[in-house]
Amino acid sequence: MTEELSPIDRAKRAAARCAADEIENGMRVGLGTGSTAAWMVRRLGERVHDEGLRIRGVPTSTRTADLAREAGIEVITLDEATWLDVTIDGADEFDPGLDLIKGGGGALLREKIVATASDRMIVIADAAKAVTTLGAFALPVEIVPFGWQTTRRLVVELLGGMDVQGRDATLREAGARPFVTDEGHYILDLHLGRIGDPQALSLALNQVPGVVESGLFLNICDLVIVGFEDGRVERRARATGGN
Repeated sequence: MTEELSPIDRAKRAAARCAADEIENGMRVGLGTGSTAAWMVRRLGERVHDEGLRIRGVPTSTRTADLAREAGIEVITLDEATWLDVTIDGADEFDPGLDLIKGGGGALLREKIVATASDRMIVIADAAKAVTTLGAFALPVEIVPFGWQTTRRLVVELLGGMDVQGRDATLREAGARPFVTDEGHYILDLHLGRIGDPQALSLALNQVPGVVESGLFLNICDLVIVGFEDGRVERRARATGGN
């Protein structure tokens, strides 16, 4: 079946299987959202069925929850878990310091909550997601629907003082209507080109009334497992250590 997959799907599958095979009995696992994370959930389901692996999963979206249940994984809420051993999720971009842009699938708020409630965050990705500087992928920003046009205007004004190349902010749509997240929010996609100071931008965005959260995941990821189409994987760990 592997030979029927596209090169990028083979790469995603390799990364996902590597990460899923690290999970041990009794773990509470955050289950990410997106095409790469779906490969991981399916692999965990295989291990539950074939090896009797016993885990509890906290999904980051209704889509992932449905897939996990279909795969035979016990699904619980974050409140029931209280804390997680590890979260495995994909990313839209990651830089050399393992900072991320996430939210292309529209689940960034739950993804960030789950990831920060974990001892470790493992990101699974194909090599195309590696960038020198974040920003080529449009940055998702989750906002409340009330007064969204005012929120958008404030965000665009804010971008005028940020170290970015572009300042276009578009409302994400689903057909002819706004895309709505699992939490009932809208998403602005910021087309920035390059983000010179992700930390400053993240802090500034979170001060705008109406902004719920941004897709900048900074100092959260501990390990990126990069998959390649030939089945190889490469592990990139966050640098640690002091002076």
